[in-house]
Amino acid sequence: MLKKLLINIVTLICLPLIATAEEDKLNTDLNEEVVKIPMAINGFFGKSEIKLTATIYRPGGKGPFPVIVLSHGRASSQVDRQKVGRYRVIPQITEFTKRGFMVIVPVRRGYGATGGTDEENMGTCDTPYYLQAGLEAAKDILAAVQYIQNNNYADANNLLLVGQSVGGFSSLVAASLNPPGLKGVVNFSGGHGGRPNTEPGFPCSPERMTEDIAKIAKTIHVPALWHYVENDKYFSPKYVQNWFQAFQNAGAKGRLVIQPPFGKDGHTLFSSKNGIPIWTPEFDKFLSELVYSEAKR
Repeated sequence: MLKKLLINIVTLICLPLIATAEEDKLNTDLNEEVVKIPMAINGFFGKSEIKLTATIYRPGGKGPFPVIVLSHGRASSQVDRQKVGRYRVIPQITEFTKRGFMVIVPVRRGYGATGGTDEENMGTCDTPYYLQAGLEAAKDILAAVQYIQNNNYADANNLLLVGQSVGGFSSLVAASLNPPGLKGVVNFSGGHGGRPNTEPGFPCSPERMTEDIAKIAKTIHVPALWHYVENDKYFSPKYVQNWFQAFQNAGAKGRLVIQPPFGKDGHTLFSSKNGIPIWTPEFDKFLSELVYSEAKR
């Protein structure tokens, strides 16, 4: 089934996107649709249900289309997390639909259009709980996976998880839980605990992230693309290389790409329109590798 991807061509930012009235205007060229995803959660007072706000985009035609679940990053303050809105990165989403993908963009609990309680608190800088935060985010990602796989336009057997920053790390965590139909994961500048304003490039307790990456990598059975930039003010290459080495040492398959400096902060490459010509060639190469990998099985 992944041959569709080869035919079509032959991973979310920590900085918040401010919601505006433009979000109310659905993009008809992308068949934009806003949906509510029911999600059962276990709380102190027992089980309850919330609804995640998500946006679906798809190419023209009847499908079925391979699916991307796109995950946003994390702002440092509650006020800024609410400004995420529906996380409409239209130029980037257009690149995915041009390649034949249907895209669903869930807004996780505690953010923007979904709101509610923030469940992704990592703890303190000295003793962060990256894996626990990632597992909470993964619950929301997997809720979106389950929802979209029941959509008539979706090819449930061809799924990619794509995320930026905390969304990239969370996509790796979700991949370790092996949702049905998963073929690969794309991690754009992924990580947690970045301190761009106080300690540029030096995240909180990077050794803890190394340990947590090693844990999740043991159960990741699909290829992964790790895409970073040299002048990332959240996660500098020396830490990223350690994380990726732990990923590989634990048995996971992947390829690490570190691009030359981009703008004032390479962490913004995915979210910037000017970054599109830089990451799309590597994304296309990854798609072709997925097709080749399946053909060799």
